[in-house]
Amino acid sequence: MTTFQDLGVRDDLLRGIAEMGFETPMPVQEKVIPVLLSGNHDLVALAQTGTGKTAAFGLPVIQRVDTAVREPQALVLAPTRELCLQIASDLADFSKYTPDLSIIPVYGGSSIESQIRALRHGAHIIVATPGRLIDLITRGVVKLDKVNTVVLDEADEMLNMGFVDSITDILTHVPDERKMLLFSATMPAEVARIAKRFMKNPEEIVIGTRNEGAKNVRHIYYMVNARDKYLALKRIADNSPNIYAIVFCRTRRDTQEIADKLIQDGYNADSLHGDLSQQQRDMVMKKFRDGVISLLVATDVAARGLDVDDLTHVINYGLPDDTAVYTHRSGRTGRAGKTGVSVAIIHSREKGKLREIERIIGKKFERKEVPTPEHIIEKQLYNLADRIEKVEVNEEEINRYLPGVLKKLSWLSTEDLLKRVLSLEFNRLLNYYKDAPNIDFIDEKPAKERKEKEKGAKRTDKEKDRRTAEKGMARIYVNVGKADGFYAGNLIELLNKNVSGARVDVGRIDLLPGYSLFDVKKGDASRVVAALKGLDFFGKRIFSEVADTERDYASASERKTRKDSGRAAKASRKERKR
Repeated sequence: MTTFQDLGVRDDLLRGIAEMGFETPMPVQEKVIPVLLSGNHDLVALAQTGTGKTAAFGLPVIQRVDTAVREPQALVLAPTRELCLQIASDLADFSKYTPDLSIIPVYGGSSIESQIRALRHGAHIIVATPGRLIDLITRGVVKLDKVNTVVLDEADEMLNMGFVDSITDILTHVPDERKMLLFSATMPAEVARIAKRFMKNPEEIVIGTRNEGAKNVRHIYYMVNARDKYLALKRIADNSPNIYAIVFCRTRRDTQEIADKLIQDGYNADSLHGDLSQQQRDMVMKKFRDGVISLLVATDVAARGLDVDDLTHVINYGLPDDTAVYTHRSGRTGRAGKTGVSVAIIHSREKGKLREIERIIGKKFERKEVPTPEHIIEKQLYNLADRIEKVEVNEEEINRYLPGVLKKLSWLSTEDLLKRVLSLEFNRLLNYYKDAPNIDFIDEKPAKERKEKEKGAKRTDKEKDRRTAEKGMARIYVNVGKADGFYAGNLIELLNKNVSGARVDVGRIDLLPGYSLFDVKKGDASRVVAALKGLDFFGKRIFSEVADTERDYASASERKTRKDSGRAAKASRKERKR
């Protein structure tokens, strides 16, 4: 079995990493450390987050420093303040027994004056975010002419965040004979171009295969109607009593709304997004690292640099457009040899995106049924039984109070007592899930039957069917469509926010350029129409009615479009005459 000593790591560093619990090198360390210690050529290493790459570049970087020269000799660039601080902290831990070594992190969002004071005392290794480092170079505080090693960590993330010009600027201040190391989870074309432009015949080391997902991560998905995504999220959380997860959302607004709902529903949750101040972000991340929060709802940008090893789940509330982003998300669980689960909550129209992610990461997603109320309650009961079984009892202290309690409860049988203890914990869940519906999306028509029906249908029949509701449903017309940027998600959001009373179940939805049609239960039709009328959708006033099967809505829409175009053309001609 290979050891860190076999790789050439120095004794003082061996002592530091032994105290941190490092026993045998991880694959990325075993491949990278000898190359960095023995050669002077550049290196590109493709490895997932959480595979031990900080030690892979950090140990050789520290070992190459001459502490007698009190000038920057190594530069590590990271995309975020959080990652910058994490790397600097890890390097300090590795070098605990390396005398006179100075490692200084510099990053935005903190006092530049205090960082300037620290740099003036001398630094051997600078760990920096690009923007703050350029500021310090411009002020003449940082000189990089003695730097012999440059590390770009999470290079794909830095390029996603638009740092390519900053990196180019920084590298003009570093000697040409520097050694350059590029670490990245994925290898998009932009990263390949950076490597070709700034590196000299780099050796490439790949842990796993290019762009693949982390090996210890299981990928599963649940398919529900768009309106049921939040209900599915709660069921996933309830079905995992010891869940410790990041829930990724696409927008800041979604992130805050979902976190607020979870908190309101009694979950230990909080949000992390760009609208928070740095102080708020730091506080939320500390609570999450300390386990005070078990569900962190976050945007991709805000979660960068959040380093947590024990995540049980990563939950994709919305699938990202970029597969590399999914790879980064899923790589946050299943770290340090542990297993993890990456969950996608999707609706039927996101299946294509899911298949594309499968193709690129080389992993197959398992479709799972959304946990049923019965399964959730059983899982929670067994978890409570396990906690009761394993709880530590302070015999001496509890015995003082036991006689009085036993006397008070002596009339209860063992079974009655157990029922009451369980009910204290489970009445909320039992009440919430009473008569809860199945929310799995069910494609009722087999694909073959559906294709044959579509092939045989005439266009006129389709137009008529579009205005006809399913049995037991009413067809609702609204005067906004795809041309207005109106899609199914917007419709569900309008209904959830504006229709009072019981939740409205939406059936078939047809989105056309100038208008939309959708089904609701007949009993809900009047309150849906009343709730939608007069609402504003990005400057357009909404009109709604129960659809008339004989009315040609498309023609009406087209007439309005032509009328508007005519008015615009007439106004333009008048303007030209002036």
